[in-house]
Amino acid sequence: MIQYALKCCDGHSFDSWFQSAEAYEKLAKAGMVSCVECGSSQVEKAIMTPRVRPARSAVSAIVSEQQEAAPVVEMPAPPKPGLLSQPASELEKAVTELRKQVETNSDYVGENFAEEARAMHVGDAPSRSIYGEAKIEEAKALIEEGVPVAPLPFRPNRKTN
Repeated sequence: MIQYALKCCDGHSFDSWFQSAEAYEKLAKAGMVSCVECGSSQVEKAIMTPRVRPARSAVSAIVSEQQEAAPVVEMPAPPKPGLLSQPASELEKAVTELRKQVETNSDYVGENFAEEARAMHVGDAPSRSIYGEAKIEEAKALIEEGVPVAPLPFRPNRKTN
């Protein structure tokens, strides 16, 4: 696994993990790496500092030299990293809240989304709030037919039962 600092054409910075450098290149060329804030697929690697830890003996020698050469200064503790299971930014919090609202107030129809939405639009099925999955071609066809649909900024959790 490799972590890259990335930035989009609008200047948004974010980090992401990839299986390898080759995997990043392949995904980036396919336009599958996108900005977490604006969704732009024009993303490039940003300059980042390497994480290199010297051997313990080297650290001890450096600390000894610094203690002899300079007075000790107490530094504040670095902030603790947030939990990965909790949203970090305001955007992530908003998307999490949107997900809760959609999942609470709508019926999940899975891969039958296009058929259900079309049936409701023409009056063959009762009107209700639904969400699910559709291929790009299906979503474009729905829009061309005048069916009111919108993409969600998250992937639905697939329900198995």
